[in-house]
Amino acid sequence: MTSAPVHPQAKHHKNTLWWRLFKNRTYFLFCLPGVVFMILFFYIPVLANVVAFKDFSYSEGGFIAGLLQSPWVGFNNFKFFFESADFWIVTRNTIGYNMVFLLLNFFFAIFFAIIMSQLRNRRLLRGYQTLMLFPYFLSWAVLQYFVYAFLNPDKGIVNQMIHALAGGKGIDFYNNPAPWPFIILFLGVWKGIGYNSILYFATAMGIDPTLYEASMIDGASKWQQIKNVTIPHIVPVATLMLILNIGGIFRSDIGLFYVVPRMSGPLINVTQTFDTYIYRALTTTNDIGMSTAAGLVQSVVGAALILTCNAIVRKVEPKSALF
Repeated sequence: MTSAPVHPQAKHHKNTLWWRLFKNRTYFLFCLPGVVFMILFFYIPVLANVVAFKDFSYSEGGFIAGLLQSPWVGFNNFKFFFESADFWIVTRNTIGYNMVFLLLNFFFAIFFAIIMSQLRNRRLLRGYQTLMLFPYFLSWAVLQYFVYAFLNPDKGIVNQMIHALAGGKGIDFYNNPAPWPFIILFLGVWKGIGYNSILYFATAMGIDPTLYEASMIDGASKWQQIKNVTIPHIVPVATLMLILNIGGIFRSDIGLFYVVPRMSGPLINVTQTFDTYIYRALTTTNDIGMSTAAGLVQSVVGAALILTCNAIVRKVEPKSALF
């Protein structure tokens, strides 16, 4: 018995956008909270970037009234920001720290992911993963108390060790900027190493075991297996993460650079980044226009870096490109 032919108009009806939305409504409902969140907190605020080109003031009658009625100043906010003495310090610190973070995070994340992928004891593996992930779930507001316990000028653990071992005078860490680049780099890598290694670990665990078996039959050592099997499978994921991380090279963790140093004035030359600069500008000068201009520079440069890096990767290795 043959089925009745489907009318062409019915076929066309089932190919419409609304039909596909209705058919997959369950999946779209799962996506709805994330879409609403993105629209409310990422896309709608983009419209407020017009503040960067205005002499914004709340005295006009609230945010919306100020947004509409504040006078245009063109690129004056950007000019003030670029000509300020803080611009070069902010740019140097933001790019410098992020470049080092990029290298250290990639190296240690891949290194630990490879080590964990070679472990066969499940209990030991879970223990290492828990210890490495635990710092990531602690906020900088909590961690700064632990850091202060070590670096306290009077009773800190580090200064007590200096007194006990050398009998010398302790270091006033919160008034001495010299050690802070190393402290910040150590804390940033230590806190994020577990989270950053998850993706590489998952990639390494997904490699076909027969590839390792074949390499063992050929007489490959453990290092040769890692070099010729594990790392080539991790490279495409690492390239993708590199593109995304380069886009954030003008951003920084305000908790690490502002909360952990306890907002100490003498440390500002080594802890001032774009994000802390914007926060200080908002809290001290209340200059919303200049703060928005600095934030817009961050976003535009980040987007340009992602597009440039992705274009380079697409020419060299198209399969590893983001788009």
